[in-house]
Amino acid sequence: MVITDLDVIDLRFPTSRTQAGTDSMHLDPDYSAAYVILRTDGGPEGHGLTFTIGRGNEVCALAIEAFRSHVVGQRLSDITQDFGGFWQRLAEDSQLRWLGPEKGVIHLALAAIVNAIWDLHAKHLRKPLWKVLVDMTPQQIVSSINFRYITDALTPDEALEMLSRQQSGKDDREALVVKSGYPAYTTSVGWFGYSDERIRGLCSEALSEGWTHFKVKVGGTPEDDARRVGLVREAIGPACRLMIDANQRWEISEAIDRVKQLSEYDIWWMEEPTFPDDVLGHAAIARAIAPIRVATGEHCANRVLFKQLLQANAIGVCQIDSCRLGGVNENLAVMLMAAKFGVPVCPHAGGVGLCEHVQHLSMFDYIAVTGMMDERVIEFVDHLHEHFVDPVTIRRGRYMPPTKPGYSTEILPESRVAYRYPMGVIWRNSASNA
Repeated sequence: MVITDLDVIDLRFPTSRTQAGTDSMHLDPDYSAAYVILRTDGGPEGHGLTFTIGRGNEVCALAIEAFRSHVVGQRLSDITQDFGGFWQRLAEDSQLRWLGPEKGVIHLALAAIVNAIWDLHAKHLRKPLWKVLVDMTPQQIVSSINFRYITDALTPDEALEMLSRQQSGKDDREALVVKSGYPAYTTSVGWFGYSDERIRGLCSEALSEGWTHFKVKVGGTPEDDARRVGLVREAIGPACRLMIDANQRWEISEAIDRVKQLSEYDIWWMEEPTFPDDVLGHAAIARAIAPIRVATGEHCANRVLFKQLLQANAIGVCQIDSCRLGGVNENLAVMLMAAKFGVPVCPHAGGVGLCEHVQHLSMFDYIAVTGMMDERVIEFVDHLHEHFVDPVTIRRGRYMPPTKPGYSTEILPESRVAYRYPMGVIWRNSASNA
């Protein structure tokens, strides 16, 4: 099977109109996807995306186009037999890497292509991606990972030993996931722009649906934060877990003070308290607010930053992102590092298509990497799933494993037409009504 073409679409969804996705730093997000389709010579298509929140999505789309020569004309079998080498050729293109290296728009673009390749590979094998990963040998997983710059934290031999150790019991763990799913938490009750009344109603609704883990956005005034966090805690009761997320709003000392002020509400973790690259700042916050954990990762650009966060004991929760990191391959590296350091992986999924992506990664993490679901939850947000061919299935606050072949990344053709920016009917109508 040969990849014959690469199409890129700028897709944007007007979520800013409903305040869905709002936080203290991003007040008007239009959830968007720089979306790639890999065409083949008679076989299935590979669909991938990277997530943005509106303006600048066109820049990601152009960056995806810049990788065209590395993809079009390639045989799928040649890529998958040397997946690590393929990933490295993209990441280390001698001119494109100058735009990163391995960070920013060029790395987001790489992620979209890599995710599309895995989607194509899984469809070709007629398996959901989590099952493709689970069925790979430890050697195959390790060969898919670029260990450059992280061998001081995790070597290929260590990764191989970790994966080999978990081969025992894999079938039982897979059966458990198929039967019972994977635990999740909801962010949909606590977006920054929601009114108190709406938050109370959403908490009540979520409890009736079986949710036990809740997250609320903070980063407003101390009084507003205390009121909103307090009303969520009151609404969900003492038995449920509660997390807060500042989306990088605070200085180091401010973060410490603000979390301590909110600690009376029994906070499990404090997410993105400060600038995402500030490893030492996160470490200082982690020491000061313990036993409340620091969680971060959705804006961590690559495996090297995660390595440093883990080495510095700066995080108690590792939040991988399926599209911020360089696709599946780099996420595998971070999951293995987190397992070595004993830090649970709880993926970020607050964005279009991210829930669909990360469920596969967490299920693989449980079945083949850690063998544990304790202290682990996948984020869930409840909007835009209707646009996907294979949307997530949530049952009583748990992700049920996908059964359709692929990475669950394919957006419906009609949605691709309607939400294409700026010519889709959704955006043409918006412009005419402005």
